[in-house]
Amino acid sequence: MTESIANDSNKQKDKIDPILLKVSIILVFGTLAPLLDSTMVNVAIKTIAGELKSTVSVIQWVITGYVLAMAIAVPISGWAINRLGGKRLYEFSLAIFLAGSILSSLSWNIGTLIGFRLLQGIGAGLLMPTMTNMLVQISGGRNIGHMASIVSLPMLLAPILGPVLGGIIVNSLGWRWIFYVNIPVSIIALLLAFWGIPADSPAKEKQPLDIAGILLLSPAFALLIYGIAQIASHDGLNSSAVLVPVLMGLIMMAAFVFYALHTRISPVLDLHLFRSRNFSATSVLLFMSGIITNGGMLLLPLFYQQVRGESVLYAGLMLIPQGIGMLLTRSQMGKLTDRIGARPIVLVSLIITAVGTLPFVFADSTTSEILLAVALLIRGAGLGGVFIPLMVSAYVGLNSGQIPHASIATRILQTIGGAFGSAVFATIVEHQLASRSAAGIHNAAGAYNFAFGWSAGFTVAAVIPALFLAVYKQSETRKESN
Repeated sequence: MTESIANDSNKQKDKIDPILLKVSIILVFGTLAPLLDSTMVNVAIKTIAGELKSTVSVIQWVITGYVLAMAIAVPISGWAINRLGGKRLYEFSLAIFLAGSILSSLSWNIGTLIGFRLLQGIGAGLLMPTMTNMLVQISGGRNIGHMASIVSLPMLLAPILGPVLGGIIVNSLGWRWIFYVNIPVSIIALLLAFWGIPADSPAKEKQPLDIAGILLLSPAFALLIYGIAQIASHDGLNSSAVLVPVLMGLIMMAAFVFYALHTRISPVLDLHLFRSRNFSATSVLLFMSGIITNGGMLLLPLFYQQVRGESVLYAGLMLIPQGIGMLLTRSQMGKLTDRIGARPIVLVSLIITAVGTLPFVFADSTTSEILLAVALLIRGAGLGGVFIPLMVSAYVGLNSGQIPHASIATRILQTIGGAFGSAVFATIVEHQLASRSAAGIHNAAGAYNFAFGWSAGFTVAAVIPALFLAVYKQSETRKESN
């Protein structure tokens, strides 16, 4: 009897408030366009490069620039939500993304496309942390695992629908339609937000914008990524075109650390969060998960098109197993993380991801399609078990005042990791192709095998910080904090 009452009580606690559920669905719908956009562009990258006469190292900035702009915009989101309120900032972010989509569809060369993608990225960079921040604050820190499952819905759909839709659109209508389809989705999302999200007021205590911190942190990341991207076109690390931006980026990064630890205002990235071993380990893993995920999203469509000789549509269809794998595991990750904690899930998921990546280290044009499909299913299952536990882990042990700072920090690290992933793997492929061509070896498969080897290596290396994740469960942490 007592046990039955306890179970009923737990069920009541696990139920999500209907208003919160409604707001969650509206907010999540608004993120569909940015997430689908990124996966569709990945599939179309070879077609865009051909039409706009660009190389891999240049065309990757269509992806890297978008992700980098997201990372630059994320720090501003904390200040903006304080000044404008969540609803207004969410609507403003969608409007910026809509404008970027319209302009990207009208691009006339590679430079304008990259520039308009930066505008899209700013909108997406403001949108994602605003959504997370609103949901965490509305939920009061309860059922974060359940909330993470809802928030991740577009992330579940994007890897499945994005490549297929991208392939169909590019194959039938042309690459510009990838941006056209964002227009109706964004307009519907704006209308839903206007009518369905309760109005909230800006904070009474106005938070000053950390302009100095943004001017140090954002260029630091941009310079580091730019320097890495120059490796392929300047044949190694010894060129000043590589060393100068990388060194400048590191110097600006060090300057930001010194500034953030001594400034009297709230810094754009609160470094005091990293006093927590669990938060530090989570942050490193989010950065590395960005590299692993975005690097693979760049490599896989190009592998199927350049090595296997598949059309853009077929390449999109070939990526479906990875999306299905993510769907199979990710849908249950929130509840499981609330029960057993993040560490065991992340460790197992990383190993599964590495196993799923390994066949691509040896694959060529003759490798069995069934083997590669199974490998992608396994890789997707692994990736699906990484992100949600890490997002839950990031908030473990934090008080309500630290949550907005944690939201910003985690989003910055994940998006910067994604930008690094695209830049690093595009550089590896370009450098390998150039080296093999100079040696008279016409083997694109070898270049991609080498890049996938690095991807597997990053995945295995991520096991080390995963060992430092907290072993306690979120529910236990809430009791401790109370």
